[in-house]
Amino acid sequence: MSRPVRAALYTRVSTRAQADKHGTAYQREALERMADARGWVIAGAFDDEGFSGRREDRPALEAMMRAVRRGEVDIVAVWRWDRLARSLSHLVALLQELRSRNVALASHQEGLDTSTPIGTAMFQIAGAMAELEANLARERVQAGLDAARARGIKVGRPRGALTGEEAIAALAEHGSVRKAATALGVSPSMVARRLRERPVAGEAA
Repeated sequence: MSRPVRAALYTRVSTRAQADKHGTAYQREALERMADARGWVIAGAFDDEGFSGRREDRPALEAMMRAVRRGEVDIVAVWRWDRLARSLSHLVALLQELRSRNVALASHQEGLDTSTPIGTAMFQIAGAMAELEANLARERVQAGLDAARARGIKVGRPRGALTGEEAIAALAEHGSVRKAATALGVSPSMVARRLRERPVAGEAA
């Protein structure tokens, strides 16, 4: 008698806005239903909250991959593939390691499963298209800023307009102060300053 498939459920959100809409609890419930429908045994649930998908050093992701390397997982289930990785290079690297350990990857929203050759190809195509879309969007934003500057229009936020909450959210989404500053249209020093000014939890205001 063959043993049941052991599934690791991985969820991630990078900002509070995402957590309110499709948080880790929401994602996990969907994955638990999928596991139940397919007869999988849940080997573990791994949740990363407040981490950008472009960061590879996420605690729950690293814990899950340790379980994979110990041979405790047969399939990794995600709500959507970009919860696992936001860059194609990272996604491909994860797929290669999972495949080398005979571990499949399944996505709830895309309905893809790398236990089939078609599923693997579709994951890679979806990753490539999403990364291209993100790069084109950044180029459009930059082109608009350059055109505005060429017309003598001052772009960026007014001095002091950045809030601590915005700085924290941008850092979680983009993974570094420099990238957060670029996305917000402010200087890295302003982002760093707002992060330092943010009260530590538990301290009096």
